[in-house]
Amino acid sequence: MSTFNTIFLGMIGPWQIVLIVAVVLLLFGGRKIPELMKGLGSGIREFKDAVKEDDQEKKNEE
Repeated sequence: MSTFNTIFLGMIGPWQIVLIVAVVLLLFGGRKIPELMKGLGSGIREFKDAVKEDDQEKKNEE
């Protein structure tokens, strides 16, 4: 682990997390957050599928 990660993780405490969650709730509202998480999950799933597909294509070429 790099020094930057150690310093950065050491700076985030419980009050900072509460503040971040409060800001997100204020910006997006309670109803919009599940939709955002669903979109984020489907985006990550599509990315993983594309990486897996790319790896299979490379193996088939060899």
